[in-house]
Amino acid sequence: MKPALRYESEDCRAISDILGRVGDKWTVLVVGYLTNGPMRFTELRRQVGGISQKMLTTTLRGLERDGFVTRTVLASIPPRVDYELTDLGRELQVPVNALGEWARINMDRVKSARKRFDENYAAPVPVRSTPLEPGTLRKVSA
Repeated sequence: MKPALRYESEDCRAISDILGRVGDKWTVLVVGYLTNGPMRFTELRRQVGGISQKMLTTTLRGLERDGFVTRTVLASIPPRVDYELTDLGRELQVPVNALGEWARINMDRVKSARKRFDENYAAPVPVRSTPLEPGTLRKVSA
């Protein structure tokens, strides 16, 4: 008999915290673009598309704080700021890229499943026109 996996509360919180960071859509995109090498903030913002300056700043700060990205400020006018994956960030790109590829490959299957689900559960639940007697159970079939 296999022993059951057991996580302590502290482990669950730590895992949840890390997965929250690496599972964020902006993180996935930023890590994906930084896979090709260092990028300037403005270049990264153009590539990611649809991300606000504030959200990109927040994402990059979180990635830097967690040790996935380094930030280098070069003395120039205007100041140049480059972002690059650390060794930890390069290790992260392996599962992130695999998950992204899985999503691309299975996108149509997921869309089909969602459509089937929505069609099955879009029908209105029948409503009884007369009130139920107190204590009477009502079975509703979907």
